[in-house]
Amino acid sequence: MSIHEVFMPALSSTMTEGKIVSWVKSPGDKVEKGETVVVVESDKADMDVETFYEGFLAHIIVEAGETAPVGSAIAFIAETEAEIEQAKSLANSGGAAASATSSPEPILATATAATPALASQNGSNHKEGRLVVSPRARKLAKELKVDLTTLQGSGPHGRIVAEDVEALSNKGKQPAPAPVAPPAPVPTSAPSAPPATRTPAPAPVAAVPGQTVPLTTFQNAVVRNMVATISVPVFRVGYTITTDGLDKLYKQIKSKGVTMTALLAKAVAVTLQKHPLLNASYSDQGIVYHSDINISVAVAMDDGGLITPVLQNADAVDIYSLSRTWKSLVERARAKQLQPQEYNSGTFTLSNLGMFGVDKFDAILPPGQGSILAIGASRPQVVATPDGLFGVRQQMQVNITSDHRIIYGAHAAAFLQDLAKLIETNPQSLTL
Repeated sequence: MSIHEVFMPALSSTMTEGKIVSWVKSPGDKVEKGETVVVVESDKADMDVETFYEGFLAHIIVEAGETAPVGSAIAFIAETEAEIEQAKSLANSGGAAASATSSPEPILATATAATPALASQNGSNHKEGRLVVSPRARKLAKELKVDLTTLQGSGPHGRIVAEDVEALSNKGKQPAPAPVAPPAPVPTSAPSAPPATRTPAPAPVAAVPGQTVPLTTFQNAVVRNMVATISVPVFRVGYTITTDGLDKLYKQIKSKGVTMTALLAKAVAVTLQKHPLLNASYSDQGIVYHSDINISVAVAMDDGGLITPVLQNADAVDIYSLSRTWKSLVERARAKQLQPQEYNSGTFTLSNLGMFGVDKFDAILPPGQGSILAIGASRPQVVATPDGLFGVRQQMQVNITSDHRIIYGAHAAAFLQDLAKLIETNPQSLTL
């Protein structure tokens, strides 16, 4: 007989277990080679998982909402309808399907749904021209009875997103439904923004008093990463930076789509050009000097957890392109559509809590990086001027956490000094 075991794939280098978001196919459904059968939540994103085999989904071992270790069986695929019952018996008896399969090759191909032609970890590609649908859009289409094949996707690479399904479903409906307030944006606005325009906090996760709520896959990934940093000896250096010039620049170019996050990332990246050690990381072989300056920016997810989208080559990209890239990264991070290199390729991290009115805080060093910069709120402060008078200046406090195995206090202090000099005396250079 030809019954194949479906395994939980490893969707990232840090993934140890995955959660089943939804089964696209039901037991007994016909499946084609290269067709998506299940959507799996890794530690960073939702991924479509495709089968290498043609046949029938015979039996589901791990139901939607449940988790399983990487490499464990989550379902069986039978090549013929006649073998479906045999697959069920095999599952009920706890027997391994490996002995019954016709080939020891990997069973599943995996890739982000946003990239139709992306090669998977085990060598398979998405089918050219296949229907690319986000998990939320697929679920919504089923609820609203919308034929996905009639839609033109508006997402990256023609991906069908939930908004496409809703737009088709709402056509011709009268009266039009009242607009729904958008979700709270990711905290990436200017730290000096007035209270009326500050970014609100992510919506709190619903909880029942006295109840223990299991951690999400995202939250478990954060736990593992944070625990891994405990063994790293770190030190912290604080610095006060006057932001009047940066704030003025931001007001001038904000209407062109520039974000404060992009400005801060650009300023840090340009400064790192002069301080390659702050962009380096430790390894057992020595100091790893990275060829690119990739700025990760910590983003809190609405449903819990933390992700760090990466602005790659931030020192070399113009501020307008950098801002557009950041907007796209945030949108796709919310939809769990980021590809691995878009969240795990950072060489230096920014964490900004200024929009919450936080004066200063310590950030935890991410694994595989040498430094992280914590940014507080920009506030008006009374300061002594060089001519012996008093004046009011906008100032923010930053605090860098660095790996003391390779970076010492003088290195971090020199970096912060140059960062302050750039922001205070020549912020206009960030637009060049």
